[in-house]
Amino acid sequence: MEKYDERLLISQLSEPKQQRKAFEMVVRQYSEQLYWQIRRIVLIHDDANDVLQNVFVKAWCHLDTFRNESRLSTWLYRIALNESLDFVRRKRPQVGLGEDAAAGVADMLMADKYFDGDLAEARLQEAIAKLPDVQRAVFNLRYYENMKYSEISKITGTSEGALKASYHIAVKKISDYFKSHD
Repeated sequence: MEKYDERLLISQLSEPKQQRKAFEMVVRQYSEQLYWQIRRIVLIHDDANDVLQNVFVKAWCHLDTFRNESRLSTWLYRIALNESLDFVRRKRPQVGLGEDAAAGVADMLMADKYFDGDLAEARLQEAIAKLPDVQRAVFNLRYYENMKYSEISKITGTSEGALKASYHIAVKKISDYFKSHD
């Protein structure tokens, strides 16, 4: 995948004549990593694609609010995280997503033609699905994206200490889940 200079992209995004082309580069640059961040929260491929589209629509509509105080990727991750959590919160009452519904996540993923993991990965996703929204997001960003707590702090607006505690608690809950499902 072609990488673009973020500073150049940001300057082009602020130029009306270059904005559309620069935003197309942003979409190319960040689609895959944002998709996987979203997918790990919403779990279903089609839902992840819908949320990803919403993320880019929201980013396009709010380009003027990007203050260049953080990296462009951080801003996009924050939008993606918020959209993903909003989607899960909206969907939860409709399908009963919660402690009981999380038990079927592994089966649901194994039946998903777009899921390319094995049963262990599906069980991990099931354990992650049982976590509260914020712990799930912190775990995903730290474990899968290998983000530093300072970067996650900018995305979530949470202190690094609180993030470390959330991650530690999430890891403990996941470990306990695997111990109880042997």
